[in-house]
Amino acid sequence: MFNFKTQEDKKYGLLSFIFSLIIGSYWLFRPVKDAVFLTMIGNLHQPKAKMISLFVVGFLVLIYSYLVDRYPRHKLLYGITLFYAIGTAIFAFFIWHPETGLSNTVASPDRYLGWFWYMFVESFGSIMVALFWSFVSDTTSPEVAKRRYFSVAIGGQMGGFICPLLAQQITYKFGTGIALIVPTVSLFVLLGLVAYYMKHIAPFDEQASLEFNQKKAPLEGKPKTGFLEGVRLLFTRPYLFGIFTIVALYEIVVTILDYHFKVLASTHYTGDALSNYLYSYALWTNGIALLCLFFGVGAVGRRLGLTKTLLLLPALVACAVLTFNVYPILEIAFIIMVSCKGLNYALIQPSKEQLYIPTSKESKYKAKAWIDMFGSRSSKGIGAAINNFKETLGEDSFMFITAFVSMGLIGVWAIAAYIVGRIHKQAIKEDRLVC
Repeated sequence: MFNFKTQEDKKYGLLSFIFSLIIGSYWLFRPVKDAVFLTMIGNLHQPKAKMISLFVVGFLVLIYSYLVDRYPRHKLLYGITLFYAIGTAIFAFFIWHPETGLSNTVASPDRYLGWFWYMFVESFGSIMVALFWSFVSDTTSPEVAKRRYFSVAIGGQMGGFICPLLAQQITYKFGTGIALIVPTVSLFVLLGLVAYYMKHIAPFDEQASLEFNQKKAPLEGKPKTGFLEGVRLLFTRPYLFGIFTIVALYEIVVTILDYHFKVLASTHYTGDALSNYLYSYALWTNGIALLCLFFGVGAVGRRLGLTKTLLLLPALVACAVLTFNVYPILEIAFIIMVSCKGLNYALIQPSKEQLYIPTSKESKYKAKAWIDMFGSRSSKGIGAAINNFKETLGEDSFMFITAFVSMGLIGVWAIAAYIVGRIHKQAIKEDRLVC
């Protein structure tokens, strides 16, 4: 099925393909999530939806933590992927339906389909991506990660570009509901690929992974297992809390920027037209990220080192905040969001995942789950709570205050990135686990 020169090529080629389906499905969901919610419910309720998603995803993290202790990682991938595949097919029908779907452009908070769909997509973005990277990092050494993580990221960006391009054409001709057939099929294909991986790749890779995880001892002692072990690790291990700080502050600032962008977009477009516009946003974001990867941004990251690479994004976001406050128009917001997201997906995301290499299995699965799922969601909830003050403060005051707050948060974010990067470098040099 796959013709690669080495077993390593075969492994990471397949993982890249799997990641392309996950990211492709996510970027098919994301424009529809916003188009459905803004059309059915209205933009004034979007901050509330993000805050509600905090509790929904938090509950799902508890379930995820429970399942991690009891089931092998590939069974989790099977079960969770199947859940989202079936769920997508059901939502696709109702979004397609003339009365309950996007064809009905009357906005009302009582249209519960918009709320449920929003929570479904938010949970997918949190759970599936975090589960995949935990699956990868658990069987990857630091040396291999430097060579292969960017190739896996390329697969993700290819999926993030090709799938929205296909869905945009389907939406233009048949509507958004029909376009959701694409992620439904993609997720069922993903199930088959995971089965192939477990049969043809895992048996040759498991022993090497076991040796790597057992040959080092953590600095701060071996963590105990438990239902809420992830949150305990997060707040008792400074290194993990530093990673959480990087993720959380990025999400708060970008949530504020993203809200402005989506509100501006909803004033120009609605229904399927809004879906098409947001698909264009997805295409540009992933297209730029893909070009960056093809033209050697991974080599740039390796040349700069992990610490300097992690500092690039806060610098770019700081420039974006200042620019948007001077030019608050849709075209500028589009460029800002595409630039910030593109750099994050192409360079920062695979670099950030390397931070988990010198950590224990408990840290990879449990603490990482809390950071990527609950931590990311709670940060978006904080950003959404800030967005709720827009109507109270007025447009001008809101823009000024959020810019001031964002710049302060970016400063703390940069400090955390520097400290965590230095700890990672030392741990890799000494060939030991941090926690």
